[in-house]
Amino acid sequence: MLNWENEPLRALVEEASRLSRKNFPMRLTVSAPSQKHYDTGIYQNQRKSFMTMSVTGSHCALMCDHCGTQVLETMAVANSPSRFQMVADGLVESGAEGVLISGGCLDDGSVPLERFVADIAGMKSQGLTVLVHTGLVKRHVARALKEAGVDQILLDIIGDDETIRQVYHLNKTTEAYRESLAILREEGLKAVPHVIAGLHFGRLRGEFHALEMIRDEGCAQLVIVALMPLPGTKMAAVPAISAKDVGRVLASARLMMPSTPMSLGCAKPVGDQKKGMEFYAVDVGVQNIAYPLPETIRYAEAQGYEICYHEKCCSLPA
Repeated sequence: MLNWENEPLRALVEEASRLSRKNFPMRLTVSAPSQKHYDTGIYQNQRKSFMTMSVTGSHCALMCDHCGTQVLETMAVANSPSRFQMVADGLVESGAEGVLISGGCLDDGSVPLERFVADIAGMKSQGLTVLVHTGLVKRHVARALKEAGVDQILLDIIGDDETIRQVYHLNKTTEAYRESLAILREEGLKAVPHVIAGLHFGRLRGEFHALEMIRDEGCAQLVIVALMPLPGTKMAAVPAISAKDVGRVLASARLMMPSTPMSLGCAKPVGDQKKGMEFYAVDVGVQNIAYPLPETIRYAEAQGYEICYHEKCCSLPA
């Protein structure tokens, strides 16, 4: 077995590129969902095609060090059945194509979705693409979401016990995350695990174990994101993870899962490190990059990639 942390990065990237070209067409999807304005000068997204909503509003029992509920504050508040229905009706009326249903976690690491399952099924019946962020998933919730017809389940997978305790403030081990993946597989749901490179205070710790768990349990698609030191959080002063470290995670993921579609997601630090991460993603051969820089699109085109655009989450195909 390769030592993912110590193998020469160039060798990992070259082999990852070879596998990607063997298993996927030379096509890169640029993903630009509506919650963020995106304009490359050639392409501009619309503001209402794919939205996010939180079933807990801005509340989260865990108050993770890297987020501190700031991500939730960008979502539409849907923390009661009546508010949920109001948001759902607004999405349909505005012509939205889809929605990501998320929320803060309870103290057991799960998102409280049970009382919204019927409403989620109603959204599906109106033709919306529905993605659900579950946190650690319970079997009865997974079964209900399957019956509701959701398109994908998104969840972060953490591969280090200390990270779970210190960053998420959660009294769980990595086996809880493996179990969630197993439940989703057994209940027939399309799992799209996310691995946050640098989650342990800007350092790699557990990412490769997380990838190994995902490889073993299987998934519909894999999303790699990078820690963003957000102002006002406990990680505001943490140095951003390097582009090379993210490149190592991306390349290792492709080597572990040669035929699994991969994305570099929307969470990335700004500046030169973001550009470097995106260039590594192109070199490795990911299928999708969220909100890439115009320079990244030009770099991909120079490598021979066909560029496609859509306004959905990066876990969805063009």
